[in-house]
Amino acid sequence: MVYIGLIDQYLDKLQRTIEALDRRQLHKLAEVLMDAYQREANIFICGNGGSAMTASHFACDLNKGVSYGLEKRWKVIALTDNLATIMAYANDVSYEEIFAEQLKNFMKPNDILIAISGSGNSINILKAIQYAHEKGGITIGLTGFDGGALAKAAKIALNANINDMQISEDIHMITSHLIMSVLKQTTPGQDKAVCL
Repeated sequence: MVYIGLIDQYLDKLQRTIEALDRRQLHKLAEVLMDAYQREANIFICGNGGSAMTASHFACDLNKGVSYGLEKRWKVIALTDNLATIMAYANDVSYEEIFAEQLKNFMKPNDILIAISGSGNSINILKAIQYAHEKGGITIGLTGFDGGALAKAAKIALNANINDMQISEDIHMITSHLIMSVLKQTTPGQDKAVCL
């Protein structure tokens, strides 16, 4: 029974943070991603630590979760998934460049970059955002705390707005599943696709 109060505190904080989310930003996020799908643009996702796994999970949600059974597929790359490439850039260039350097191989104007950072101040994330802007990309930031530099730099920013890394990361994961659910129901051809 000693844990009940702590569990309640955590869940209450999570609930309050969900309720405070800017739903207009969620709408913009879904809208921009659907536009990218219709244009057959690439969507890149990056993050550090737990956010790296959220990036991979988000890519999976779109590449498989929304795309399965469709003839026209989503085009999503998690920049966190090629460990050899990440380590090569980290060792030979700089850890600050691990995402921007990967974007140089693939990014075209009007492609999308989703950058995930609890603090909003990770240098490698900000450098990726800067490169995406230079290439004419559309940038989305998922942040926590006060949003940091990422919330100011990204064209669309969804901020969990809580001084708690775990709750911030929860919100980012919920966002991935929420957006997947919305896009699965609205992507053309989903009525004929096989559901798994």
